[in-house]
Amino acid sequence: MDSPVIRTRFAPSPTGYLHIGGVRTALYSWLYAKRFGGEFTLRIEDTDLERSTEASVNAILEGMSWLGLDYDQGPIYQTHRFDRYKEVIEDLFKKDLAYYCYATPEELDVMREAQKAAGEKPRYDGRYRDFTGEPPAGVDPVVRFKNP
Repeated sequence: MDSPVIRTRFAPSPTGYLHIGGVRTALYSWLYAKRFGGEFTLRIEDTDLERSTEASVNAILEGMSWLGLDYDQGPIYQTHRFDRYKEVIEDLFKKDLAYYCYATPEELDVMREAQKAAGEKPRYDGRYRDFTGEPPAGVDPVVRFKNP
């Protein structure tokens, strides 16, 4: 039986220069892939449209080149893959592996504070997992995985 290919990735947000923490993460991922004959991918997390800049992307690419950290795949831009993500989400819904969560940021804050006050670890409580009612007006849902 063949071993699966090791795949690692570095996924910086292009909102500024490549910093030492990012360099460390990139280096560890690159070294791990190289050590085990795997593939290293550079994925640009450019979904923060307000703060992402082309200058920051160029600085990241130049920094990776200067460090000698070549990549087998990429750069892959998240914003170029939205159609693919929609396909995958539709498939997850068809297989009943995902659901829409309509919790507002304020609702989630209240939930977390109550959990902390009770000495519990803050986590999402699944309140919309089996929701079948009308979606609340004015709330943009997020997609959550249905975990067992």
